[in-house]
Amino acid sequence: MSKKIRLAQNKKPKRKTIYEKFFKRFFDICLSLLALIVLSPLFLIIFVCSKIILRGKVVFSQIRPGKNGKVFKLYKFRSMTNKTDENGNLLPDKDRITKYGKLLRKLSLDELPQLWNILKGDMSIIGPRPRQVKDMIFYDEDVFKAYRVRPGLTGLAQVSGGRSEASWQSIFDNDLKYSQRITFWGDVKIFFKTIIVLFKSDSASSGASGSKREYYYCDHLLKNNLISQSQYNTGIEKAEQIIKNGLKVEYQKELHNKKFMENKKE
Repeated sequence: MSKKIRLAQNKKPKRKTIYEKFFKRFFDICLSLLALIVLSPLFLIIFVCSKIILRGKVVFSQIRPGKNGKVFKLYKFRSMTNKTDENGNLLPDKDRITKYGKLLRKLSLDELPQLWNILKGDMSIIGPRPRQVKDMIFYDEDVFKAYRVRPGLTGLAQVSGGRSEASWQSIFDNDLKYSQRITFWGDVKIFFKTIIVLFKSDSASSGASGSKREYYYCDHLLKNNLISQSQYNTGIEKAEQIIKNGLKVEYQKELHNKKFMENKKE
């Protein structure tokens, strides 16, 4: 996180705008419900195409961290097949993604079921994107402050080059900047910028294999020697327990201090 943003965070406690307090959730409910009704023909088309092309379930769910680290089931349209190797293990993502799946991802149509998450209150239309539990568990205390709000279908980081080009540091800075002051006009600008971004060429349609940064934050930390292998393994184990038991994702001090882990082993 940049020093400038960190200092601003420490000096000024977050104050909610009137829009965030009283109107943001109301707009989320109204707009997500309207979108579900208006886009119902598109949902039907995707459902039929996915059944024919991908077979099996059309929608899948995945546990993600939400507001204040509380986990929820995030819904997406499937974009990959269930092809396995001779041992019955799923093939790598790049071998299971189809042209149809790439199109869904490029246009973010695979994210449409999250309108249901918004209606339920798990998410907002605009906000920081919900990441993987195994990533969030490695966030430091300053970064965690950016995720005290509801995650969004799109956010400031995504319209600032955050789909696949931006660094993790840039994503965190943008998410913190957004969470510090949420306004109506700010959300409107992000919404329309998102529409523009969707129709630009973006390697994000390839998922992990197309990302220009390490796709998972935990992998980024390990690759850059910011955490030890022991910390990495501990974090992954903790993430699995959180997912299994529906626990809350919280700051983990031992995952940020190598000496702490080394002394613990001794």
